Amino acid sequence: MSMLLAATAFFLATHFFTSTPLRPVLVRAMGEWPYRGLYSLVALAGLVWMAHAYGNAPREPLWTGLRLLPVALMPLAFILLACGYARNPTMIGADKLLKSEEPARGMIRITRHPIMWALMLWSGAHLIARGDLKSLIFFGSLLLAAVGTLTMDSRKKSNPDWARFAAVTSNVPFVAVAQGRNRIVWSEIGWMRPLAGLALFAAFFVAHRWLFGARPF
Repeated sequence: MSMLLAATAFFLATHFFTSTPLRPVLVRAMGEWPYRGLYSLVALAGLVWMAHAYGNAPREPLWTGLRLLPVALMPLAFILLACGYARNPTMIGADKLLKSEEPARGMIRITRHPIMWALMLWSGAHLIARGDLKSLIFFGSLLLAAVGTLTMDSRKKSNPDWARFAAVTSNVPFVAVAQGRNRIVWSEIGWMRPLAGLALFAAFFVAHRWLFGARPF
């Protein structure tokens, strides 16, 4: 368990580092894309370390897990993930999309952070489903890292086109639509990406026990 705690602390430190004054210093010294590449490698190393430590940590039950919760929520998470890679101004290197006449299209009308919400649904559902200490540490830290959407929004406020984009979108899904600041246009979302997300969910569902050593039901 101590190894899992150490790996989790390292993983979280890599994510919260981006909100410190050291980030712009490194960007100026290295350049934006070299910095992003190095940061991605370090964050990936932290995640691999966490996953390895999680697999070797003992299971200490804390509550009766809701085993079927991921089965109910993961299809939506995979749809968000698949649709989040289509014309998403919040993705790295996609800031130029903020200059579009209509910057929020497709799934971005529902939430400006579909990929991060997919991560939050995945980690939150698995945390509740497992109900043990090591899952609270592992999935709880991923859920906390996903709160980084707030940091992402704050960092992008310096972009002169951000205010116009933020005015017609929301972080929390469907809030902008409910407030009348946007509307859902199903034709922009289409059916190919949602179907791809569902197909990916089905593949992971079937292979879950082989990949992760646990039945999904």
